[in-house]
Amino acid sequence: MAASNHYETLQVDRTATAAQIKQAYRRLVKQFHPDCNPDLPNNDLIAAINVAYEVLSDDQRRADYDVALRYGQFDRPDNWNHQPYTADRQREQRSTTATEQHRQQRRSRQTGRAADEDLEQWLRRVHTPVDRAIREIARSLKGAVNALAADPYDDELMANFEAYLERMTTALDRAKATLQSMPNPRSTAGIAANLYYSLNHLGDGLEELAYFPLNYDETRLHDGQEFFRNAEGLRREAKAAVNQLGR
Repeated sequence: MAASNHYETLQVDRTATAAQIKQAYRRLVKQFHPDCNPDLPNNDLIAAINVAYEVLSDDQRRADYDVALRYGQFDRPDNWNHQPYTADRQREQRSTTATEQHRQQRRSRQTGRAADEDLEQWLRRVHTPVDRAIREIARSLKGAVNALAADPYDDELMANFEAYLERMTTALDRAKATLQSMPNPRSTAGIAANLYYSLNHLGDGLEELAYFPLNYDETRLHDGQEFFRNAEGLRREAKAAVNQLGR
């Protein structure tokens, strides 16, 4: 007597009344109970009949079972746990889970968009002007030194060189202020560090160059030029890292 659900076990329709279910149960017990028919050793079947009647004779359990049966919440009738648990509740839980997943995905997308916007803003407002300033300062030194080399002892040429150093110091201060104007995104930590050290090298170079008008010590010029070369190298590393972000 194979059955796929409790109704089939009791051999009644799903629309059977409580009285019909009780009557079917009594009939089947008399037919299959070992005490009534010792020649039919079918303990599994009588156990299934008892379970089916326990569920279908209780209004709440039957209602829960009907919903579960409708949505296929169990594989066999004896796999159902007979607890007040409905398919509607399962659907509600699935809906809640799906909603939360959707919210998390939306928050993730929003966070990703915000991060992209922060990066774009930092590159535009900080990196680009600081990169330009470093490049202009570093590359300007060669022309200034060449102009002074015509006659380092000429007062006018020396005055022009000192004015040049003042302009570069002002440009450097603006670049430092720009770098500190907004926090850098985490993804640009290395880039920001390179810009910071590049500006420091320019500052050290300008200090060395400022000593030359005082004592005409050419080692100051060479040291200043070396600091500027290091600054330009760090700037290029930062620029290369920025280009990698776009890949």
